[in-house]
Amino acid sequence: MKILGISAYYHDSAAALIVDGVILSAAQEERFTRKKHDPSFPSSAIRFCLDSNRLKLSELDAVVFYDKPWLKFERLLETYYVYAPTGVKSFIASMPVWIKDKLFLRSLILKELEKIEPSSDREPKLLFSEHHLSHAASAYYPSPFNEAAILTIDGVGEWATASIAHGKGKDISIIKEMRFPHSVGLLYSAFTYYLGFRVNSGEYKLMGLAPYGDPSSESVNKYSELILNNIADVKSDGSVFLNQEYFDYATGLRMARDDRWEKLFGFARRVQDTAIEQPHCDLALAIQRITDDIVLKLARTARDLTGSKNIVLAGGVALNCVSNSRLLDSKEFDGVWIQPAAGDAGGALGAAYAAHHIYYGTERNAARGEDLMRGSYLGPQFNTTEIERAVKGFKASFRRYDSFDALCGDISLFISKGAVVGWFQGRMEWGPRALGNRSILGDARNGEMQKRMNLKIKFRESFRPFAPSVLYEDAKDYFEGSAASPYMLFVSDIKKELRSALPAGYNTLPLNEKLYYKRSSLPAVTHLDFSARLQTVDKASNPRYWELINSFKQQTGCPVLVNTSFNVRGEPIVCTPEDAYRCFMRTDIDYLVMGDCVFSKKDQPEWRDEPGCKADRILD
Repeated sequence: MKILGISAYYHDSAAALIVDGVILSAAQEERFTRKKHDPSFPSSAIRFCLDSNRLKLSELDAVVFYDKPWLKFERLLETYYVYAPTGVKSFIASMPVWIKDKLFLRSLILKELEKIEPSSDREPKLLFSEHHLSHAASAYYPSPFNEAAILTIDGVGEWATASIAHGKGKDISIIKEMRFPHSVGLLYSAFTYYLGFRVNSGEYKLMGLAPYGDPSSESVNKYSELILNNIADVKSDGSVFLNQEYFDYATGLRMARDDRWEKLFGFARRVQDTAIEQPHCDLALAIQRITDDIVLKLARTARDLTGSKNIVLAGGVALNCVSNSRLLDSKEFDGVWIQPAAGDAGGALGAAYAAHHIYYGTERNAARGEDLMRGSYLGPQFNTTEIERAVKGFKASFRRYDSFDALCGDISLFISKGAVVGWFQGRMEWGPRALGNRSILGDARNGEMQKRMNLKIKFRESFRPFAPSVLYEDAKDYFEGSAASPYMLFVSDIKKELRSALPAGYNTLPLNEKLYYKRSSLPAVTHLDFSARLQTVDKASNPRYWELINSFKQQTGCPVLVNTSFNVRGEPIVCTPEDAYRCFMRTDIDYLVMGDCVFSKKDQPEWRDEPGCKADRILD
């Protein structure tokens, strides 16, 4: 059975193809259009899924959309009715879009599919899955468990903002839902907005800012009390009741009512790209701690309602690796698994799986302790001939290696001497994390690496941390705990014996002084609280990346590299060799490795930037 799942028209449009329950291909539209978080119909992603598997639309059993637009419209109308006359401007702005397009989504989707495969004699069967069912299916069906509690948490789907379900065999039973306007995701996004980051893309920045808060200060506790007493009433089961007097998202054009927040917290909303001060950091830490507590309470409720000792998670909040780690460390469950594309993009995969197992009733093959995500390497790949053809137009100079061992030996030597390397291999990753196929790499031992990567390569805020990639078999020697983290969805603390002693009054130092203080023997990946967003690299799932790290280990004794996504701020992760070469030439990356071809910056012809692609632009 061949099923294509699609998500579109909000953010992170995507397509995913499964055949007989096996995930063959999945990709986000942004990687092809080069528009970050592209919400448009995923025509390019669909073409990739079909062409890479030599399939036509007419050969599919079904195309499945990830939510139900009529239920969303119902929520929209009912919300405006309840809050009338508040929200007139928002109502006037949104209605034309709904009346023109979204109410007639079935015909719109069919028209878009017709563009992909014109003059087909067979119109594909078009199905619609509920939003949180799509999230639940994306978490449960590819998981390594035959039975599990399912927890989904995001901003909002149709009505639901969180759900608890039980997966058993081929069946998913929705047990309990939290409903709009009360939402953990929208609560976190409101603080994202107030602290000067863009909603739906800056939440991970808020998470990265939280450790700069002073955990010993009274202000963090004060902010926590202010939030819990005025903004969010957190119940014992993890559900939240949000005081709408402090929010504007239900019917307005902003997340929060700035004047009320300013009066409550004592400082104005931070404007994007202005200086970050200690109150911002302390407020970030306060809401992160509250979010951690909510996720743990919801998980406990899911355990109590299902009786399961396994839990799987999806929805945008499931990308909060700090909360995920709090759940993992609680030991409340024997098994914890999170969909690596947990946000709306992953809804495309979940929609396809929901149709396969629920609509068509196909039995699920028994899980054997491994997930079905294939390392999340599900996107396009390019052979050497395609790489050479792609860079020919740039008149690029490169060396082609006949031995991959020799290539790894040279590249690991360059990294050990301070070089930054763009690493482009195999199939592009599915989801927001670069996992060693579209990555920028550096030496985790280098004290200048974080600053250089942030300011000269990524063109992003200096406080942002970088992730370590470590050989799975060596992880226990460098990081606390022994859990595998192949998808970079958990944080782990640096081993105590690798840490540096902090000076007296460290938490009261200015942000930049704290940032550049050497905290461990792996300074480039050690965050302020000694944590790191960890990726464990297994030889079976990514042999080429494993070989590079192992070569670095043989030369230096250290099996850890800095791994950040291959892109600059404001752009999606690179997809094609052309994308990779452009990013390489527009930044201070020293070497680019694509397949068996190595490009040295000093050997390249002079780069003349293309219109609209200046490396010095600052976007969010």
